[in-house]
Amino acid sequence: MEYTDIDFNNKTILITGGAGFIGSNLAFYFQNNYPNATVVVFDKFRSGRTLSNGNLESFGHFKNLLGFKGVVISGDINDKIALDNLKNSYKFDYIFHQAAISDTTVSEQDLMIQTNVNAYEDLLKIAIKHKANMIYASSAATYGDSDRFEVGYETPNNVYGFSKLMMDNISQKYIKSDCGISIVGLRYFNVYGGREFYKNKTASTVIQFGHQILAGNAPKLFEGSDKILRDFIYIEDVIQANIKACSPKKSGIYNVGTGKARSFQDISDIVQVELGTTYTTEYIPNPFVGQYQFFTQANIESSKEFLGYEPRFSLEDGIKAYIPEIKRIYESEIKNGK
Repeated sequence: MEYTDIDFNNKTILITGGAGFIGSNLAFYFQNNYPNATVVVFDKFRSGRTLSNGNLESFGHFKNLLGFKGVVISGDINDKIALDNLKNSYKFDYIFHQAAISDTTVSEQDLMIQTNVNAYEDLLKIAIKHKANMIYASSAATYGDSDRFEVGYETPNNVYGFSKLMMDNISQKYIKSDCGISIVGLRYFNVYGGREFYKNKTASTVIQFGHQILAGNAPKLFEGSDKILRDFIYIEDVIQANIKACSPKKSGIYNVGTGKARSFQDISDIVQVELGTTYTTEYIPNPFVGQYQFFTQANIESSKEFLGYEPRFSLEDGIKAYIPEIKRIYESEIKNGK
């Protein structure tokens, strides 16, 4: 589906983090809809390196790009030489900046700020030089324990949320300076959908519950999951928001969610309905109390007004659409042990 009147054919598009979850979905959106666009994927890709929490340093995976026909470059956004090579080798029309350390349990504050904040400003300078519109991934983690989910009410409770808020502050500074391009930060709420499997433990509970159930096990939820409410947004609506952000009525920071909070218990129940099972849920202690958001619900009024964004998938619709992919990944990656 095309979400805009813009013809991206013969345009040059940079997607940082393009081997990751959202970035790879964007890459295929352009490939499928605008075959004459030049799409450049820049990603660190995964190695064996881990952070202090034991999770991988990078989740980028080549399997997310199987079938992709564009340009693939392995590189680190913290590497100024690599960024200079991008700046001098291409003339970008649009930059979709998805690369980040997105693991909310990471404790390396120095690396988080360097990667998510400082490298973003370096990319923003490239965008301005190229006159390329910038669309980047912010996060609902900026809100933390706030009870208002709109710009100006941020209280991040981990360094990831803080880093995304600092990105947004940088953007606001450049927007006010009238820098000659549109800049749109998209505060993603809880995104789920195809190509997230390689995020490992940080993948959504939708696929995690699905794979637990397909393996013959009851879904495991944190205690009180019926009272932990989040705004869960399907990947197709996230892609819609990114594309509409290419020609905003006004630069700014916008929420990308459904505007409706649902519980983790709801997810478990819907997945069981779709898979035809009736397991009794198992409950486990929540080890992330203090770093964990117990309620999120996007205020999407400004997103509707200035981006023309309108979520199309309810939680039920999104999970139903996702189930075939959850089954395929289970067969190819888990059951067969690849």
